[in-house]
Amino acid sequence: MDLQNILIRPIVTEKSMADAGTGKFTFEVAKEADKGMIKKAVENKFKVNVVSVSTSIVKGKKKRQGNRRKEVLGSSWKKAIVRLKTGEKIGLFETVK
Repeated sequence: MDLQNILIRPIVTEKSMADAGTGKFTFEVAKEADKGMIKKAVENKFKVNVVSVSTSIVKGKKKRQGNRRKEVLGSSWKKAIVRLKTGEKIGLFETVK
């Protein structure tokens, strides 16, 4: 798998922005990517030192659609929380104090 296709997008929520202040950054990543691939991709793209990577699968939500209100399951995706070396940060996650 190509390193450029591993990181899909940063996750910007209240919780992830609070974690960014402590050196943890959250990304949506490709389902096939393992922790080593994610570490290499973050280090190459943002020129930082990654200490640890934790991943989880986020299950899709159920929605009701159409005239008969048929239940449809959304797609699941993989989330990675990356912890950086103390003092380093990623510019995408600018925290306001």
